[in-house]
Amino acid sequence: MKARTVQARKPKLAASGLALCLTTVALTGCGAVSGLAGDNEVTLKVVAADYGDKPENSSKPYWKDLAASFEKSHPGIKVQVDVYSWSDVDAKVAEMVKAGEAPDIAQIGAYADYAAEGKLYSADELLAVNTEADFLTPLADAGKVRRVQYGMPFVASTRLMFYNEKLFADAGIIPKDGKTPWRPKSWAELEAAAKKLKAEGVPTPVALPLGREEAQAETMQWLLAGGGGYSDNEDAYAIDSVNNIKTMEFLRDKLVGGGLTGPVEPAKLNRQAAFDSFSRGEVGMLNGHPTLLKQAATKGVRYGMTRMPTSDGVEHPTMGVADWVMAFKNGHRAETGKFLDFMYEPTNVTTFTEKYDLLPVTISGSRAMEASTGASSAELKTFLGALPNARLYPVGKKSWAAVSEDVKKNIGKAVQPGGQPAAILGAIAEAGRKAEPR
Repeated sequence: MKARTVQARKPKLAASGLALCLTTVALTGCGAVSGLAGDNEVTLKVVAADYGDKPENSSKPYWKDLAASFEKSHPGIKVQVDVYSWSDVDAKVAEMVKAGEAPDIAQIGAYADYAAEGKLYSADELLAVNTEADFLTPLADAGKVRRVQYGMPFVASTRLMFYNEKLFADAGIIPKDGKTPWRPKSWAELEAAAKKLKAEGVPTPVALPLGREEAQAETMQWLLAGGGGYSDNEDAYAIDSVNNIKTMEFLRDKLVGGGLTGPVEPAKLNRQAAFDSFSRGEVGMLNGHPTLLKQAATKGVRYGMTRMPTSDGVEHPTMGVADWVMAFKNGHRAETGKFLDFMYEPTNVTTFTEKYDLLPVTISGSRAMEASTGASSAELKTFLGALPNARLYPVGKKSWAAVSEDVKKNIGKAVQPGGQPAAILGAIAEAGRKAEPR
């Protein structure tokens, strides 16, 4: 889940289930089943999200094996894991917390509210020094509230621009021999390619999914490429910055206004629908994450991947997304820390990330993936190279969930013909600033 200098106090990765994990079945009861507990035995209760999209590839076996392996080397500590679908897991943890029955560990989408309420242990209260130091810097920074890390990254993803090699070759954008990849630097090059695709009759030259499913991610990718983002280097919201307004005007005037975004208006196009269209050979290019690799390959689509071109042709940061682990103050600090140290060992990290085409969040896990010779790892390494310097959602802000929802509801209007990017971005920014305590 990239190669650029990390700026201080970088905005943070937010979680939206990575926007890559679609699950429908809730699976519970994962983990070891305890027998009769000894007088000094502790049972850690863990709640985790399911990254599978069907029972056959559920996350349940991973957690069961992890818990069993941990218990063998840590007598006196049992681990009970319940796994729920992404559509249910955040709400389930919220219910447990409200009822005074918070789990010891939760692997879910966001942590900031619980941290702000004083319900979480900080990372340095839990982890061994070498474990804490092993997190990739942008991800560790993204887990902080008021400069203290409470959110521990679990898995990550980055974004690259995918393009259909056949459609590009047919339009004369790349040679038909497939030996020369497309490497655009500027939006002008992207727009020129989209026009050639349109002239060849490609239904959707460039997909722009700003529907509710993941509009906040698609928006952030374009904002970063335009030299902006949701927040500035001081962590304050900058949603209505000059660069952001110019970015949305480009999308409105050049891509949507130029008839280059296909038959479905961006506000009504969801990310998965765009992925499906790409996998049917109907889309020339779109922003994608690692789950598109297998989907497109399964459908026989020959694709290339490139960094997102930028407004000025100068390399800007790309976007990263992470999901989070947090530990509630249940009196099991030492035992929780031991389990987390075990969970973040390189083999345990890469076992999970390779199963789901995700990226490790640790330096050691990244090195293990780099050393892997598997076919899956080969393509993931392209995403992995972008991760150390990615910009992330400002998930450490309590208001981020509401701001993200505001973006999902309204950002598509900004790129409609006649849309008013300055007004829409201004309204989103103002609501965020009012909601975020200083």
